[in-house]
Amino acid sequence: MKITSTSCICPVLVCLCFVQRCYGTTHHGSIRGTRNQTKHIEGETEVHHRPKRGWVWNQFFVLEEHMGPDPQYVGKLHSNSDKGDGSVKYILTGEGAGTIFIIDDTTGDIHSTKSLDREQKTHYVLHAQAIDRRTNKPLEPESEFIIKVQDINDNAPKFTDGPYIVTVPEMSDMGTSVLQVTATDADDPTYGNSARVVYSILQGQPYFSVDPKTGVIRTALHNMDREAREHYSVVIQAKDMAGQVGGLSGSTTVNITLTDVNDNPPRFPQKHYQLYVPESAQVGSAVGKIKANDADTGSNADMTYSIINGDGVGIFSISTDKETREGILSLKKPLNYEKKKSYTLNIEGANTHLDFRFSHLGPFKDATMLKIIVGDVDEPPLFSMPSYVMEVYENAKIGTVVGTVLAQDPDSANSLVRYFIDYNAEDDRFFNIDANTGTIKTTKVLDREETPWYNITVAASENDNPSLLSHVTVGIRVLDVNDNPPELAREYDIVVCENSKPGQVIHTISATDKDDFANGPRFNFFLDEHLSINPNFTLKDNEDNTASILTRRRRFSRTIQDVYYLPIMISDGGIPSLSSSSTLTIRVCACERDGRVRTCHAEAFLSSAGLSTGALIAILLCVVILLAIVVLFITLRRSKKEPLIISEEDVRENVVTYDDEGGGEEDTEAFDITALRNPSAAEELKYRRDIRPEVKLTPRHQTLSTLESIDVQEFIKQRLAEADLDPSVPPYDSLQTYAYEGQRSEAGSISSLDSATTQSDQDYQYLGDWGPEFKTLAELYGEIESERTT
Repeated sequence: MKITSTSCICPVLVCLCFVQRCYGTTHHGSIRGTRNQTKHIEGETEVHHRPKRGWVWNQFFVLEEHMGPDPQYVGKLHSNSDKGDGSVKYILTGEGAGTIFIIDDTTGDIHSTKSLDREQKTHYVLHAQAIDRRTNKPLEPESEFIIKVQDINDNAPKFTDGPYIVTVPEMSDMGTSVLQVTATDADDPTYGNSARVVYSILQGQPYFSVDPKTGVIRTALHNMDREAREHYSVVIQAKDMAGQVGGLSGSTTVNITLTDVNDNPPRFPQKHYQLYVPESAQVGSAVGKIKANDADTGSNADMTYSIINGDGVGIFSISTDKETREGILSLKKPLNYEKKKSYTLNIEGANTHLDFRFSHLGPFKDATMLKIIVGDVDEPPLFSMPSYVMEVYENAKIGTVVGTVLAQDPDSANSLVRYFIDYNAEDDRFFNIDANTGTIKTTKVLDREETPWYNITVAASENDNPSLLSHVTVGIRVLDVNDNPPELAREYDIVVCENSKPGQVIHTISATDKDDFANGPRFNFFLDEHLSINPNFTLKDNEDNTASILTRRRRFSRTIQDVYYLPIMISDGGIPSLSSSSTLTIRVCACERDGRVRTCHAEAFLSSAGLSTGALIAILLCVVILLAIVVLFITLRRSKKEPLIISEEDVRENVVTYDDEGGGEEDTEAFDITALRNPSAAEELKYRRDIRPEVKLTPRHQTLSTLESIDVQEFIKQRLAEADLDPSVPPYDSLQTYAYEGQRSEAGSISSLDSATTQSDQDYQYLGDWGPEFKTLAELYGEIESERTT
């Protein structure tokens, strides 16, 4: 099978097809289908037969962007088996088969039904096969071929990174590279000039140029000055087809900014300036500003200002404000109109960052002259000194002169000055000042040990203008006088061992003095001469403001004396000298051989009392025995009990109920209930033990006869009346329950003691008359009665 295509597409392909037909070979990707081939199977000898050429084809080409009304013809498939009778059917499969590419199954003509874009897909791979239309059996093996999309110039060059922003230093040499721009073309670079781009400049001449092949933008002029023009907008065009007519083009904008270099020196707008400064201006304050102009920007415009000469060099100073690039003129010393009315300064401004490439444009500095006029103002009084220091002794009398301050009016009027002390509201006023002379005096007696230094503020004002004030600080030092005697530095706990030796140092003491160093140390320690010599201890002055306590004799005994007192005297080095007396307490203690204190108190107490250890133990033993006897006596007394039953014949239960919390069931001491029992069983009449009776006791035989003759109810009433009229009984009611039930009761006793062996004579027949509610009870007791009868 063979493929034919239109000769108008490419004459080269026509020649190629002719060669293929003549020699039966395949070139440039063409495939030849063959028949009657024998493969080598399982090691058998491969037999080669001369293949019979069936169909041959090359690559197909189709133009992109076809816009015609009819489908675009691509090529034709033809098999040698095709006799033209329609028995051969051509089948097309693969990419775009049936959708983009269609085939006439009878003639083998291939058409493209859609407009193709090479930039989206460059080629399509398809498969062709010829089969018998009647049997559907392949006449040729399936073979693969390619349809390539042929490019046309349908894409303009594009700048993907534009627009561009770039900088270049001013004053650069001609030809300095600024930027390289690149445009891309989506067309096929291997086919024709569709993707061959040429660059040109549309806007920006004569300042810049562009290389047509590389796209490099360069400066086209010498010494381009930023101060003359800073920004440039350059338009670059890229055109394909090597710039020929009919080629497509694209453009981009390049914004170029000239960066600054230090090529301009600073310049003062004027050569002479004049400044007015009042004489009242404060030292250190800014009194004026001056500025030199620099056409450069950034660090290239930085400058410093200085005073190079003039008669005001020592009076004024100048500094540079980095933000505004101004010179700030400040006052170094106070001005005085009466002494000097004007000053002249020469001020220079110079760049700080120099570029030596442009030194020929210099010098990069400029100078100007400034005349300063001093203005006359009414000034406050001026003190003769910036501060004063005065001295006064403590304990000085009230009204003692401390010192004098002096202030004058600096103006030519020379007005009178008044003085006063500027006190705070909470300050104690120890001083006052004479308003006319400025003399400071004390108003209270001063104590250096309490406040050694005073700081006061003195103000001065003119009589003609009191609102103008000036202040000065006055420091007053209080001088010391020897008015405090020395005293011991602390309370000393001095111990002497019983086994001490004569001349042994047992402690070292020191002293302090509230006065100043001149009136304090050196201290002298000594014993009072008016007292007799101490036989036990002595004092040694160490001449270093300390003293040592020494023993005079051997051995001390706590049993004889455990504490000693040593009066001492201390004097200071003041003029006149002061002294004080103190008494040291020295305790006698038992010590180890190495001098460590073992004890000072317990054993000394026993020894001083004159009691030995055995005597103390005997005393403690006696105390313990006495305590044991007392405890035994109390225990025996509490264990004594009252009998609950008076007579052996009275075996009834004795039930006592209390309404108050007492000692329990055995507590029968509070109430004597013998008299309330059966009178015949009572042996004697007992009275209450919780009160003292005020009536006389009756004889025993009279009491027994009385109990037998009276009724129990009357007896209880009598006792109740006695209790109500007795003022010594507790002021509360006492509810008591008694076991005695009374005499001659028809019901008899309900106690279980007497009913265990007796039969009841009660007749329960009447229960049947009580109604149906008591029927069960009557039957129950009727059965019991019948059992008893039986």
